[in-house]
Amino acid sequence: MVLTETFTKVKSASRKLALLTDDKRNTILMAVADAIIANSDTLLQANAEDLARMDSNSPLYDRLMLTEQRLMGIADDMRHVATLPSPLGMETKHKTLDNGLRLKRVSVPFGVIGVIYEARPNVTFDVFSLCLKSGNACILKGGKDADSSCRAAISLIHAVLEEHGVDTAVATLLPATHEATAEMLNAVGFIDVCIPRGGRKLIDFVRNTAKVPVIETGAGVVNTYLDKDADIAMAARIVENGKTRRCSVCNALDCLIVHADRLPDLPAVCSPLARHEVMVYADPRAYQALAGSYPSELLQPATDDSFGTEFMAMKIAIRTVDTIDEALDHIQLYGSGHSEAIITSDETAAHLFQQSVDAACVYWNAPTSFTDGAQFGLGAEIGISTQKLGPRGPMALEEMTTYKWIIEGEGQVRDR
Repeated sequence: MVLTETFTKVKSASRKLALLTDDKRNTILMAVADAIIANSDTLLQANAEDLARMDSNSPLYDRLMLTEQRLMGIADDMRHVATLPSPLGMETKHKTLDNGLRLKRVSVPFGVIGVIYEARPNVTFDVFSLCLKSGNACILKGGKDADSSCRAAISLIHAVLEEHGVDTAVATLLPATHEATAEMLNAVGFIDVCIPRGGRKLIDFVRNTAKVPVIETGAGVVNTYLDKDADIAMAARIVENGKTRRCSVCNALDCLIVHADRLPDLPAVCSPLARHEVMVYADPRAYQALAGSYPSELLQPATDDSFGTEFMAMKIAIRTVDTIDEALDHIQLYGSGHSEAIITSDETAAHLFQQSVDAACVYWNAPTSFTDGAQFGLGAEIGISTQKLGPRGPMALEEMTTYKWIIEGEGQVRDR
């Protein structure tokens, strides 16, 4: 492999990284956070180069964009990670055997974590902060759309690492080429786990191609069910926030499922969406309920493709159901296992929904926009895992560790 030397350096650096004290890691994270603010002009200039190459109408444009406010948020998240307890050395199980052997299970770093991501320059900083805090080296593979932004970010990180005497190989950015992706996914013995962050096409490619272990972060096809016993004022706030807070992220609302009894209230629920010029794709009953009240240029009949689509734009589908069971069937068929929500004052219905829905995060009377590591109090996140084997939901510090058994004895030998 062309990148074998690079992978070897990262693997070697990971062993030294595991020996750093938590105080040292925290000091570095604080220094990088300060450097982000101090060098915001440089970072924004690099980001402007990327933005200039992308169609501003692309759903990825908002994900690619950095602003002073977003850089401040990235720095704040990094500082928050520095204040969190170390996830390493946690004793999760212990016992003493009849023969006197003392066993304990403790959390340790994976070693080297590889992350493949698309037009998301913030991921460079998020992954670095979580990996450094959890004692992992990281190999980053950004997309060509964000290459200038990612290279500016990694240069800043390397400058801080050098100042603190840490091998810069602990945070390595690969070339933005398909060949680098292929080598990364085949880096058995060098990369301990690979995490894709992007759309369904990228995630499927990584899962189907990789020879290294993969933790799948799923695309977000997100639904919210408006139950017959919902508070309409609350529903309007939840739907607006879930759809419009930031429409390009994976926790953004894609489909509103409406109980038929609440169709007369649908115009009130959707009224805030019109202010944001959200295009609505409504099934026949919902279309009829909205006709004449929702702007006609923003209202379209739903098609089969309207459901199960991650829009990543100011677009939403609406599906009408007659029972909560129909809503659950719709989610099972079209959901991605990411985040789902119910709006209702009926506790029985809420509990049925939360117990029945198969997703990483299931909400009652709250928008899915809260599915985020920082919002959960976990610091930054490396992704939202939708798989069931291993981490699920926001993947933060604890999810960046594995464990090993430590055994102590006094000369015992096994007799059989």
